[in-house]
Amino acid sequence: MKPARFSSRAVLTAQTAKPALPMWKIVPTHDENGKMLTDFMMLLPKLRQQPKVYIERTVLSIETVLACYREVVFADVNLSINVLWVSLRHRSGVVLEIAGAIRDRVPEALLVGHYTGREA
Repeated sequence: MKPARFSSRAVLTAQTAKPALPMWKIVPTHDENGKMLTDFMMLLPKLRQQPKVYIERTVLSIETVLACYREVVFADVNLSINVLWVSLRHRSGVVLEIAGAIRDRVPEALLVGHYTGREA
């Protein structure tokens, strides 16, 4: 599967009212050199309920951030479940760096993380 760059597909998904493809069908797991990719997910609470202009502005803000990182291979905004999915080449700390940059532009975006039950 050829990795796709981020686009404003989210707005198209909202307009067509067709169900989105399952992520396992569209998300790349390896880069063009066969190296495994890492990924993360962010919740975008109530995004689909916002006016079209707000959705477009939010998607553009996310796209602007992602364009600054050469590690980003694929990104998708799924409006039906208000989720941003990003796949990228591994670099130590890059997930938190990108998620933080997205939060700077889209403060309501929430990074989904794994809870281990251990205290830091």
